[in-house]
Amino acid sequence: MAKKRHIIGSIAVALPLLLAVSACAPGGSAASSTQSAVSKDLTTKPVTIKMLDYFQGDESKWMDASIAGFEKKHPNITIKRTVQDWGQVMNTLNLRLADANGPDIATVNNGWQSMGTLAQGGRIMNLDAYSDLYGWKKEIPNTMLRQLEFTPDGKEMGTGSLYATPTARSSLIGLYYNKAILDKAGIAVPKTLDDFEKALAQLKSAGQVPIAYGSVQKDSATALLFSVQDLYGTAKNIGDFVYSAGNVKMGDTGITQAATTIKKWADSGYFTPNYQGLQYADALDQFMHGKGAFRFEYTGALPFTAAQRQTYGYIQLPQANSSKVVGTGSPSGNLSISTKSKNPDAAAAFLDYLANKQTAQLAVDRGYLPLLHSGLKTPSNNPEFASEVKGQQALDANNGYVPYFDWSTPTMLETMGTQLQLLLAGRATPQQLTDAGQKDYEAFQASRK
Repeated sequence: MAKKRHIIGSIAVALPLLLAVSACAPGGSAASSTQSAVSKDLTTKPVTIKMLDYFQGDESKWMDASIAGFEKKHPNITIKRTVQDWGQVMNTLNLRLADANGPDIATVNNGWQSMGTLAQGGRIMNLDAYSDLYGWKKEIPNTMLRQLEFTPDGKEMGTGSLYATPTARSSLIGLYYNKAILDKAGIAVPKTLDDFEKALAQLKSAGQVPIAYGSVQKDSATALLFSVQDLYGTAKNIGDFVYSAGNVKMGDTGITQAATTIKKWADSGYFTPNYQGLQYADALDQFMHGKGAFRFEYTGALPFTAAQRQTYGYIQLPQANSSKVVGTGSPSGNLSISTKSKNPDAAAAFLDYLANKQTAQLAVDRGYLPLLHSGLKTPSNNPEFASEVKGQQALDANNGYVPYFDWSTPTMLETMGTQLQLLLAGRATPQQLTDAGQKDYEAFQASRK
């Protein structure tokens, strides 16, 4: 997910051009993107639904199993997949959806430059009618739902109409731990931020590396910043800032408190020695080889062996001043229906199926984090994965999802990565980091007018 998310930011500079292409291309009318008459009564005639997606490897096997389940339920409907890598799908999606013979369903990316562009250009269908039919807006946590909403003109994100639905799989940022190191130091798995900070001090005193971290790469280094931000900012304020809703300022999102806490940890010697010269991959490798008790990381980024899954675990810490759980997370894939689809009812039925409990269980069976559903059976021999599922379901229960913070502007990832490096080098203060983010945000808002 991290790589996909970072590419989101890098292509955002092309937004004005993409918008122009969308608005001028044939069929590119936002008004045409709403399906007026919808139904669950599907045709019994043979139907082929063409789907464009980027699920490859083991993820592709999960999708194939999901399709097989849907086709068994609807034997007259065939789902025909075209699979390409993420970059190919994103770079060609606008033109493919303009083609009358293009895909009925496609994976789309969150944010202004993908989903917003396609909504404004009338490339993807307004799914409100199907949402009412299937109850999607009642089933999807509203903090997650906002990631899939745009106004029909594509100018406001996080509000308006639904333009995509999630698969029953999620991707998060949270805190991993090595239980063997904690046990050796006589430290219980922390349940709160206070517990966590006490554990850091104990580990430092015991000669252990408390947090495995390297800050050379600006993009991956921000997993730490955004995770800690989630311990201080409310889901509403972080969401409103990212979606440009209301008058939330950068300083209202918990970012200043997060930067202050991270600087305190750095000054206390809680990070890997020489972390400012340590590459992301090297810090990750050190954590995987027992050189670090904790690591803030994206789910799915750590290649655990079967043996390591017995001793590593995952926590979604509650907020600093409450028991509420807030965390950065999103669906592992979003699916939209083309406005040119000749079989939108069948396509919508498939979208609904991909968000159901059966496909969530298929995800869990293959070691992927689920979304939207509880009461799933996790493998009894994989306690690490069970801890990730527990963290994800805590976010479900608390309606605590927040979007990736760098979605707020095309350049926020670069800005925050730079400022975090300056902060840790003692060349910027937490307030200066916040001010730089606010300046970036205001420049983007001015460009939208």
